[in-house]
Amino acid sequence: MTEIVTEGNGWHERPGDRAELDVGFTATGRTRAGAVAALGERVAAAATALDTDRLTIRHRRLWVHNEWRRERVVGCRAGEDIGLLLTDVGALEEILSALIAAEPTALTGPRWTLADPAGARREAQRRAVTDARDRAEGYAAALGRTLGPLLRLSETGVPEHHPAMFARTAADDSNRPPDVRDLGLEPEPVRVTVRCTTAWRLT
Repeated sequence: MTEIVTEGNGWHERPGDRAELDVGFTATGRTRAGAVAALGERVAAAATALDTDRLTIRHRRLWVHNEWRRERVVGCRAGEDIGLLLTDVGALEEILSALIAAEPTALTGPRWTLADPAGARREAQRRAVTDARDRAEGYAAALGRTLGPLLRLSETGVPEHHPAMFARTAADDSNRPPDVRDLGLEPEPVRVTVRCTTAWRLT
C-alpha cells in the first residue's frame, strides 16, 4: 500500500468577547508593616472599580521586599498585582477610566479572548483538514495517481489562540476621571490556529 502524508493549516477569527486586564499597586514604608498598610490604602481607592459583577478577579498576588541604598536597608516596598477578567466588553471604557482614576502603578490590557472558542476551533480544524487534503490531491495528481481514503489524522502541536493586546495605559494627572474613548479599545479579532498531519492512501 502506498500512502502520502501531508500537513494542513487552518485558522479562524472571531471578535473578542472577553477582556483580560492586569493592574498593579505599590507603596513604600519604613517597615514592612507600614508599606503593607500604605498599600492597603491605595488598593482600597480602587475598591469601587473592582466591586462590580462585570469583573471577575482572576488572581491577587502580594509581594513585599526591602528597599536598599548603598548596601543599607532604607525602607520597604509592597505591591499587589491583580488579574481581572471583564465579561461585559461594553463596559470596558468605564472600567478602565475608574481603574486609572485610582492611580495604579501599572495597568496593562485589554487582551481579547473568546468566552467559547470551540466554534472558532472547529472552523479552523475544518480548514486545516481541507488544506491537508488539497495538498495531498496535488501530490497525487503530480504522480498520476488518485487520492484514496484517509488513513490517519493527528493534530500537530496545540491549537493556538492569538488575542489582541493594548499596551500599558498611562494615568491621567488631572483631578477628573480620565477619558479613554479616543484610545481605540474596541473588541479586536481573536485568531484560533490549528495544524494537523494526515495520511492518505494512493490508488
